[in-house]
Amino acid sequence: MGFVLVISFPLLLLVLILALAFYLLGRAQGRRERAAQYFGPPVAPPGSVSASSPPTQAKPSE
Repeated sequence: MGFVLVISFPLLLLVLILALAFYLLGRAQGRRERAAQYFGPPVAPPGSVSASSPPTQAKPSE
């Protein structure tokens, strides 16, 4: 003789919807992590002098 387990239909529907939602969210996150990352040139720290022009050197006075 076995046990009879009664699960209501709304509870079963809720579990199926949650399982589908977690599956889709996990798949989206996995694809986002798998995508190639773009590495550009390093950025100068804030407040530093502009790196576009070389520093000027003062000529010795004669």
